[in-house]
Amino acid sequence: MKKATLLLLSILFSSVSFSQDILHSILKDTVNLDEVVITGSTTKVNRANVPMAVSVVNNRQIASSSESNVLPILNGRVPGLFVTERGVMGFGVATNAAGQISIRGIGGSPTTRVLMLIDGHPQYMGLFGHPLPDAYVASDVERVEVVRGPASILYGSNAMGGVINIITKKQSSEGLHANGHLMYGSYNTQKYMASGGYKKNKISVFASVNHDQTDGHRPNSDFSITNGYVKLGWDISEHLTASADVSLAGYKATDPGPDTINAVKGNTIDIIRGYWSLSVDNNFSSYSGTAKFFYNFGEHYISDGFHSNDANYGVNIYEAIKLFPGNTLTAGVDFMNYGGFAENEKAMNGQGIVFTDTSLYDAGIYGFMQQRLFEKLTLNAGLRFQKHEVYGGEWIPSGGFAFNLSENTTWKASVAKGFRSPTIQEFYMWNHNPGLSPESIINYETGIMQSLYNNKVKLELTGFIVNGDNLIVNVPLQGLQNAGEVSNKGIEFSANSNLIRDLELNLTYAYIGMKSPVYATPKHHLYLGGNYNLKKFLFNTSVEYINNLDSDPSINISQESYTLLNAKFTYRAFKFAEFFLSAENLLNTKYVTLNFYTMPGITVFGGVKLKI
Repeated sequence: MKKATLLLLSILFSSVSFSQDILHSILKDTVNLDEVVITGSTTKVNRANVPMAVSVVNNRQIASSSESNVLPILNGRVPGLFVTERGVMGFGVATNAAGQISIRGIGGSPTTRVLMLIDGHPQYMGLFGHPLPDAYVASDVERVEVVRGPASILYGSNAMGGVINIITKKQSSEGLHANGHLMYGSYNTQKYMASGGYKKNKISVFASVNHDQTDGHRPNSDFSITNGYVKLGWDISEHLTASADVSLAGYKATDPGPDTINAVKGNTIDIIRGYWSLSVDNNFSSYSGTAKFFYNFGEHYISDGFHSNDANYGVNIYEAIKLFPGNTLTAGVDFMNYGGFAENEKAMNGQGIVFTDTSLYDAGIYGFMQQRLFEKLTLNAGLRFQKHEVYGGEWIPSGGFAFNLSENTTWKASVAKGFRSPTIQEFYMWNHNPGLSPESIINYETGIMQSLYNNKVKLELTGFIVNGDNLIVNVPLQGLQNAGEVSNKGIEFSANSNLIRDLELNLTYAYIGMKSPVYATPKHHLYLGGNYNLKKFLFNTSVEYINNLDSDPSINISQESYTLLNAKFTYRAFKFAEFFLSAENLLNTKYVTLNFYTMPGITVFGGVKLKI
């Protein structure tokens, strides 16, 4: 391990030197060097002082995409992250579902090793422990912060491979504001959105409604979703604020089945997902914190007879105290109860069968300290204790540093443990094992952040090693066991260039070396995007190269390589209206991210965006 670590450091420093030499012609990170983030520390902190690798996809990048779901927007823009798809829209659930998320080769099928958050509270189905990606609507999102590596010290279970924190919009400017868009394109794809906000003095409200539908590019691949969202804000005083939000989404989808000879149509689904949360924040000169209450719920119907109700509710409380200059101590507690009811109404000749009707609790307490020394070095260390109703206790340590080598250069390194509690399905449902232990990994990473040419060029280079040997896998004749292992290592690079006025270039690259192929994880992933403003015209284009992608969760031998080219043209006709035309997969590449589910060729969309 010492030899591997020294080799990794050598590669990183030599690569940084090389990167500075080639930087005059390419470049962009998903986040500014001095950007403030919260996901890596729970309190607002300069990104350069967080030892772990954090990427941010901002509102401008989200708005420039034609995607109505936020997860595909992250593909390429966040190095080391990949999300599977199976059509124009709609990920689905159950057999042949897409929307599997992998960060550095850690994810799972379904995704239980990457934690999805909305404004800091966990989002996943109570029975199966995985997120429902169709419910994450892009129009409600202000930005997305991604921790590329374990964040279990702060967020507990499922933050094993990383965290995706969707930060929702709020009305911040006085008065009334409204937005909307209409979009139509290939395969009778239609997207409609309207949103509005109002703020007066200490009270604010933001609301949106979306409806998307498509016939799909294959027979029996139709999808439709309707989503509503409301957020209320109240500035109680100079130091206290409160907010409450509620979201409800209903969607239907059909699984077209594998794209093979004599393929049989899969199941149809009818799903309701929703959540509400209440948050109270305090912000004083020497301490700040949050108390958040949340409730997530859903009901699923699948045409094979499966029916379930699930819930996931809890509370997160933390407080950050500045004990003395350069020091911040964060202490927090969280509690979560998750579970539900699942049955098959058509089983037993129509009499039905109940799979489970239960819930479990998971609670944690943690402390995390940041210490600034000599105006150059920031030390970070923390410890969490997690108590689970079934398996008992688990200790989770984390530590690292960020060192400012110069005004524009920061060196970061960290060691962190990530873990995941077994799901109710793994404990009590099909092929279950109530004696399972939590999964865990150890992640080692180090990296350099660099800005050049008066911050017009920004770079980040990170190297990592991930090891774990107690992953939950299905062992023949034994069922689920803590017998799986992972051994991944790789390099992530991202860059941003604004050297030429009105031209922005973005570049990311990730290499992940895996001891054995990991589903939904390419070996090489390269993304290059650009935006060019010319008076009332805006041009967006991107090219993405995927190499050695494992597209089959069961056989681990299906390796895909392909290149995608996308483009978008926008004309700002009026102050309140702009028209756009976008085309995806301009090379008409035949490819899959889920085996036997061929993605569409060239697709074209056009529409109008309105703003008041």
